[in-house]
Amino acid sequence: MTYNFIKTKSDNHVFTLTLARSEKRNAFTPTMINEVNHALAVANSEKEVWLVVINAEGPVFCAGMDLKIFENPELDHRNPEIDNQDISLATAISQLNKPSIAILEGDVMAGGFLIILECTYVFAKESVHFSLPEVKRGIFPFQVLGSLLKIMPQNKAMDLCISAKTFDTEEAKKLGIVYDFYSTENFNKLKANILSNAPRAISKGFEALKKLQELQENEKLSYLLETLSELKSSKDAQEGIASFFEKRAPNWLNE
Repeated sequence: MTYNFIKTKSDNHVFTLTLARSEKRNAFTPTMINEVNHALAVANSEKEVWLVVINAEGPVFCAGMDLKIFENPELDHRNPEIDNQDISLATAISQLNKPSIAILEGDVMAGGFLIILECTYVFAKESVHFSLPEVKRGIFPFQVLGSLLKIMPQNKAMDLCISAKTFDTEEAKKLGIVYDFYSTENFNKLKANILSNAPRAISKGFEALKKLQELQENEKLSYLLETLSELKSSKDAQEGIASFFEKRAPNWLNE
């Protein structure tokens, strides 16, 4: 697949998606959203992909939506290999049933939050700044608010949206937006830890997390017990138990 605004690669169970519209500060267009959606759907379906990493080219991770193109879609550079759908960036990221890590080496603004707030982990350099400037332009970051409410109390989420303040990585850590400061050592340590554990079990965990939000309280226990029973019969569960008793590293098949 040839993409216009992103780059992808897969190596040693890690699928990396790179935002590659640096000349426009990686501001996203409808086509770019659909490319991200397509690439992550592929990663989600690939048995050999156990972890997804999202990074970006250039000095800005993502400046949000390209307002000029959203106002005039004719300016967008359509990708004929992909069906254009009316989807949000948050929806494209949240489809993953695999761990994801966002690596921020540049600033995140406006709709760029939709990417990082849907990732399992976020690493950011100390120099990175975050801001939601929408109210300064007479609009409101409604979709970002929805994602913020998944990780923080509503008063803190609203403060970020209505103050339009710029804050640093240290504050982003305190708010739960950032997992840790980015360094090669920190990233490699987390990556190794994730890849050492059973990918099928982790994937089932993500599926369960989403399903639990749809179920009534009295339906949750039976669903969890059924899912656990199903997982116990998997090859990875059998391998995990065998490797424990045999005192060796497991050989995961993602089956």
